[in-house]
Amino acid sequence: MSQYKKIYLKKGKEESLLRYHPWIFSGALHHVDEGIEEGDIVRVVNAKGEFMAVGHYQDGSIAVRVLSFSDVAIDASFWESRLSSALGMRLAIGLARHDGVGNNAYRLVHGEGDHLPGLIIDVYGQTAVMQAHSIGMHRNRHDIVDALMKVMGGLISHVYYKSETTLPFMEPENGFIVGGSDDNTASENGLLFHVDWLRGQKTGFFIDQRENRALLERYAQGRRVLNMFCYTGGFSFYAMRGGAAVVHSVDSSAKAIELTKANVELNFPHDPRHEAYCEDAFKYLEQRGDGYDLIILDPPAFAKHRGALHNALKGYTRLNEKAFEKIEKGGILFTFSCSQVVTKDHFRNAVFTAAAQAHRKVRILHQLHQPADHPVNIYHPEGEYLKGLVLYVE
Repeated sequence: MSQYKKIYLKKGKEESLLRYHPWIFSGALHHVDEGIEEGDIVRVVNAKGEFMAVGHYQDGSIAVRVLSFSDVAIDASFWESRLSSALGMRLAIGLARHDGVGNNAYRLVHGEGDHLPGLIIDVYGQTAVMQAHSIGMHRNRHDIVDALMKVMGGLISHVYYKSETTLPFMEPENGFIVGGSDDNTASENGLLFHVDWLRGQKTGFFIDQRENRALLERYAQGRRVLNMFCYTGGFSFYAMRGGAAVVHSVDSSAKAIELTKANVELNFPHDPRHEAYCEDAFKYLEQRGDGYDLIILDPPAFAKHRGALHNALKGYTRLNEKAFEKIEKGGILFTFSCSQVVTKDHFRNAVFTAAAQAHRKVRILHQLHQPADHPVNIYHPEGEYLKGLVLYVE
């Protein structure tokens, strides 16, 4: 039995835990033991005093993120077991590759999907980039890194900690916890890219679009491609390898445009097919969006919480309507939402509305989602955040 202070639930509020949901909301709490601080590991008991779970306590709407539904100690062996399970799954499906063949970038830990809520670990070659989304994971970071180095067994040499943007109120310091490397080049499906783990979004690259980029490559032959919200240019250099006639990358961030140019140059040096523009997406589509027959819309999250859902759906409709108006007959549209609160049905309805308002005939070719190294815990459907459609537009 673990020896942690207790969180007591209100009567009847253990039902979600009986379904193995990993979040306990603040409204379910009856009271807590004295002296509990944010980030503490706590035991959760029901109104009868019966054990329910062990997890990290935090102020806010989500009061406890469950680490285990068994009454175990959260110690070195726990972290090693969880990380071993995460690595084992990536090895089993052939994603964790460090043999120099094709791909050395993958997500090792995907929060709730790997039963480690509040923790993200992405691997880029010899460097793991770790990000905490909860105070508890931040406080446990050194124990996690110790376990990570043991579990990876020489597959990585460096661990970079990057939580300034995810825990801004704590002002954690970004930096290497283990090692230190200036080599920020990784490989995905045989293509190279720079990872900006120092200043870039997320952990430095959007690994979650790997399979969708590979799909785009199959459709790129001879097409004029527009990659909106290009960030690091992933879709752009896949389109170029697929034989695109022209590829234009657009992002409102000058830093993103610089990174896109660098990534394209890594793979296709001095290739005249590619141009990049630092410009607002809506403005670019309105003024210069004609003539493309393959368009990618991969915007940042329009809704980070439920209160923003209505405006987000209006934004998705407006953006897609403009793309439908501009894309050439026989064109293909790859369109995405990475907003967790926007469901597949929400997004699909927004895109359908856009197609109707643009008066275009549209057929669904593919329905897309996040890849296998971003698994969805079957008891936590909220983890299915990425959704996309590939559309043929007449």
